[in-house]
Amino acid sequence: MSSKRKLIMPTPEEDAAINRGIAADPDTYELGAEEFKQLKKRGGRPRLASPKVAVTIRYDKAVIDAFKAGGPGWQTRMNEVLKKAVARKHA
Repeated sequence: MSSKRKLIMPTPEEDAAINRGIAADPDTYELGAEEFKQLKKRGGRPRLASPKVAVTIRYDKAVIDAFKAGGPGWQTRMNEVLKKAVARKHA
């Protein structure tokens, strides 16, 4: 599947003007090699000790609707209910 958007690259003159603007900005600077290496090391969120597992599962529509009715965070709430049910069974 290809995007129908066309990427328009800046002309050399536009690119030079952009770089002049960056150089003149007192709130930014070009990173050194060591700083750039440090940025590359910290990609994304820290790893969880117990990461979640992606699955495909089917629930009754009424169950999903009930959790979604609580607003954003419904999947987290559903996970908490399931964890409590598992804990009760193994207690």
